[in-house]
Amino acid sequence: MKQTKRTGSSLFSPQYIVRDILISLFLLAGATAISFGFFHVVPENSANIALIYISAVVLTARLTNGYLYGIVASLVSVVAINYLFTFPFFAVNFTLTGYPVTFIVTLLISISVSTLTTRIKEQADTLIEREKFLMEAEKEKMRANLLRSISHDLRSPLTGIIGNSTAYIDNAESLSDTEKLELVKHIREDSNWLLNMVENLLSVTRISANSMKIATSMESVEEVVSEAISRLRKRLPDAAIKVQVPEEFLMLPMDAMLIEQVIINLLENAIVHSKSTLPVELTVTADPRQASFHVKDYGIGISPDKLDSIFDGSCYDPDSSSDGHRGMGIGLSICKTIITAHNGEINAINHENGCEFIFTLPRNEETKA
Repeated sequence: MKQTKRTGSSLFSPQYIVRDILISLFLLAGATAISFGFFHVVPENSANIALIYISAVVLTARLTNGYLYGIVASLVSVVAINYLFTFPFFAVNFTLTGYPVTFIVTLLISISVSTLTTRIKEQADTLIEREKFLMEAEKEKMRANLLRSISHDLRSPLTGIIGNSTAYIDNAESLSDTEKLELVKHIREDSNWLLNMVENLLSVTRISANSMKIATSMESVEEVVSEAISRLRKRLPDAAIKVQVPEEFLMLPMDAMLIEQVIINLLENAIVHSKSTLPVELTVTADPRQASFHVKDYGIGISPDKLDSIFDGSCYDPDSSSDGHRGMGIGLSICKTIITAHNGEINAINHENGCEFIFTLPRNEETKA
């Protein structure tokens, strides 16, 4: 049962007071009715009646707010047990031997159980709030890393565009056609990179910033992979990609556009940064619980000291612009955000001849709470 944390002042508002009173009355009335039925069936085993009322006290303490209702329920339960189900019936007689001790012990047990239940509930609420705080802190860290990566990735291509365009304008008469073509080529590469980054940022806007939840529907994996490769080839028409998907018709709950963006980012990262002429492999496998997507290249791999931080948005190479390409810090960070929102996992590993990115997606419709 998901509970909403309420402030101290709201606990005393009329709607919550009435609610808690009704819950207490309902549980105590139910315990009394069950006890009467039990007492008439097995009159000699009245000890179980105390357990019935203690259960009602526990539920009252669990479902109401504060200590008051649980303590009152404890008092009412003890009186009911001694008045209705203990000799002399329908009377309270403290002169009987052992009667006061039974009354007091039962009362102490009920109050202790009520107090303990309320305290456990409060501790559970505290743990939930702490977990929310830690999640917010983690999201804030990811947001800071993302902003840092964005500032770097924006500055680099914009500087390149300004520098190349300035060189073209200032030296238009002295530059050869080959040199002019080279400058325009660099401008186009930087512009394409900016366009790719904008697409990534637009992808993130589809994810709720507060809940990290997304709207999913059952999508064909084969169609999503095909569309992702088609979009990538518009930017990298000569890219060599080897694709293998399951023979079975595989459907997964996902936001198709977001998963396409993840596949594009990982494939582009492998093609551009692996520095290999061998085809990049995209393999999809499935088991009853989840589907796994493997993007494998045969290049230089990833530096071991960057493997742990490659998805946090802080992993970029300041010198990566020397070949006309930018680092993939922001793209990989967004991949992590998207896959996490899908309740999946993403990892990067090195193998003997390169690097492999693996992300998983669950095959059911569960969402992240």
